[in-house]
Amino acid sequence: MKINLATIYVDDLDKALRFYTQVAGFVKKTDVSHGGYRWLTVASPEEPDGTELHFERNDNPAAKAYQQALFQQGQPAAMFSTDDVKRDYERMKDAAEFKMPPTICEEDGRFAWGISLAHCGVA
Repeated sequence: MKINLATIYVDDLDKALRFYTQVAGFVKKTDVSHGGYRWLTVASPEEPDGTELHFERNDNPAAKAYQQALFQQGQPAAMFSTDDVKRDYERMKDAAEFKMPPTICEEDGRFAWGISLAHCGVA
């Protein structure tokens, strides 16, 4: 068993799509509209058939409350990995508000960083 889809709530589907494809480097996987609903996902270009990130509008009161609570507590809505965190930070720093620059975690030597996606259609 494996995860094939994760959902994040966004204010603006098109703005989120632009950020995740043009800035973060993901590729659009699915974009289907039916009535007033739109199913929109992106995937990693390294694994286009791998896990998809699904964008869901936060116009549902429960989704909006969940999204706002995570943001207020500083909790990530999603976590990503990269083989070059400094490169990706430099590439994305003008388009996203980072909570901190890449920082080595003393416990395990891995990098940690936080991005506020408030200006990316996500918050």
